[in-house]
Amino acid sequence: MTKPFKILGIQQVAIGGENKDRLRKLWVDLLGFEYKSTFVSERENVDEDICAIGEGVHEIEVDLMQPLDIDKKPAVHQTPLNHIGLWVDDLPKAVEWLSAQGLRFAPGGIRNGAGGHDITFVHPKGNEEFPLCGEGVLIELVQAPPDIIKALS
Repeated sequence: MTKPFKILGIQQVAIGGENKDRLRKLWVDLLGFEYKSTFVSERENVDEDICAIGEGVHEIEVDLMQPLDIDKKPAVHQTPLNHIGLWVDDLPKAVEWLSAQGLRFAPGGIRNGAGGHDITFVHPKGNEEFPLCGEGVLIELVQAPPDIIKALS
């Protein structure tokens, strides 16, 4: 059976939290995504920063959302995202630098993942030693192979 459509790649990922400033610290300040704009909607109960990485057809949008009223629906800060995978051009250097900034990684270190690439995970919760974290989202950092590095650089 032939599908009448084709999934081309990731367009956006929406991540909710009680405080988008904490999300921006991770996604913009530490990981280097570019802040683009802010969208606020009382009807949708959202105060959202639109961020992105890449350019043109390679741009991927990440929306960092917090509710305007935590007691109202929709609750944009809830249901947790299982995880999001991000290509990285030099995984060991990324882990070393991010750890030095206070980012907490999940146990297991760098290891071979299901797709055959080296991977590691940013822990969804911080602790006293490493207060920065995925803010409720498990983030997989994936070592990009040379062809991906070339295409996305």
